[in-house]
Amino acid sequence: MVQQHRIYVVQFDKGEPDQEELSCKASPPKGGGRRIMYYYHDYGTGGAAGKNGKPAKSRALSLSGFFGLLLICLFGLATLLAAPGAFFSFARTGGAAAAAAATQQQQSEKCSGIGNDTLCCDRSSRRADMCFARGDLRMHSASASFQLVSSAGRPAVEEEERIRPYTRKWEAHVMKTIDEVRFHRVSPGEAARCDVRHDMPAVLLSTGGFTGNVYHEFNDGLLPMFVTAGHLQRRVVFVILEYHDWWMTKYGDVVSRLSAFPPIDFTADRRVHCFPEVIAGLRIHGELTVDPARTPEGRSIRDFRRLLDDAYRPRINYLERMERKAARKQRRASGAAAGKLALPSKHPAAPAERPKLVIVSRTGSRVIENEEELKAVAADVGFDVRVVRPERSTEMCKIYRDLNASDAMVGVHGAAMTHFLFMRPGKVFIQVVPLGTDWAANEYYGEPAARLGLRYVGYKILPEESSLAREYPAGHPVLTDPAGVAQRGWDVTKKVYLDRQNVRLDLARFREELVAAHRYLVAGKRKGRPKTKPIAM
Repeated sequence: MVQQHRIYVVQFDKGEPDQEELSCKASPPKGGGRRIMYYYHDYGTGGAAGKNGKPAKSRALSLSGFFGLLLICLFGLATLLAAPGAFFSFARTGGAAAAAAATQQQQSEKCSGIGNDTLCCDRSSRRADMCFARGDLRMHSASASFQLVSSAGRPAVEEEERIRPYTRKWEAHVMKTIDEVRFHRVSPGEAARCDVRHDMPAVLLSTGGFTGNVYHEFNDGLLPMFVTAGHLQRRVVFVILEYHDWWMTKYGDVVSRLSAFPPIDFTADRRVHCFPEVIAGLRIHGELTVDPARTPEGRSIRDFRRLLDDAYRPRINYLERMERKAARKQRRASGAAAGKLALPSKHPAAPAERPKLVIVSRTGSRVIENEEELKAVAADVGFDVRVVRPERSTEMCKIYRDLNASDAMVGVHGAAMTHFLFMRPGKVFIQVVPLGTDWAANEYYGEPAARLGLRYVGYKILPEESSLAREYPAGHPVLTDPAGVAQRGWDVTKKVYLDRQNVRLDLARFREELVAAHRYLVAGKRKGRPKTKPIAM
């Protein structure tokens, strides 16, 4: 099994790829009755399910199995005759893939096809636990629990599950900060009385942990929310632990595209909310990504980006109208003061459109020390340059507007690189990679950007471009062997390469990347390469 060596702060740890996670889909109400949720094994791995989501009974050799086996034999024979090398290559790898798929199916079968009045938890994924409950569910925040009211009277046996619904399960020190919620079965006489009844599922999640860092806000929260609830077509209620008003202010536009109903603050709302279904925990597919093979409707990261378009369009349109109104007012005031000195040309020459480049600027550490010179070089290459400095108080839609309208983005590795999600597929993302951050930069931003459809360029700085070259002598391991330094522990890596390192770009070398990006963008416009259009203003 492939090992991933994680070395980046609060995002990295040693571990293995995800185990297969569950997928669930809500059916429309039938006859005005209770909604029914079907739980499938997984999407794309061939897990079998029978009617109403129940596992199909296996037979030693069914008629369909016989014809399936016959079809495989015929395919294998044809492949062998047409391309023997390819056949034997397939045979060598097929066994391992089949074994992996079988293991994943066994892990996901635990909660597949659950019926009414049922509680089941799947803890097979390394990234996140998930619990699924169906029946008469009652949120009882006073006891930090959900009650599953037994339809058969007093439960014959005690049934209870506990979960911390956060997507960084492997980081024990962080998970300890996440509130634990209990699911337990009660008799009708013990159940809390419903204050609010909902006829749709609830999804329980936490916005605690590393929330406050834009990477984690998207990777651990918004994207998993999209993966878990996107197929429910906004008929879902989010129940949130460690609720923050500022988080809803910042991301309310996005959350409203996933749910048509206000979220519930689990701790503060002491009313008893009743649901027919509850999903506790979120699915996560990887770093800033959505795997179409593991979503009910084959959705991808581009679908998430379209959701961002829908979320931010109304606010951006409003901002644009206000800016146009202010500009007209300014022009009228200027015209009245100066008078009409010359008649405008009836057919003014349209200026040549220059590709737009956004420099995402940092403060503190990993700063581009010669940023002003970089701006001048980029303008000389032919870009219309804009500098964006995201702050905690910056309205997210304003950052989205800048990057959605840009053709290229340049920035130094760090959480702000998450904003590549705001760019249109086909554009250029240049990430400056400081010493000691090669793996992190590629794993967390480079590969996800490529999956979004961006042209990704990782500009690895040379030792002489690092501010560390002024602190350490030439040939020092900090400059020549960052991987070896990283073996001394995370504290050393963070202190040396993240907290104390700035960059001074070799502008002659970096200019080559800018020229290549400019040529790519101009050539794309000439060829009429299909692109995702920016937001219509």
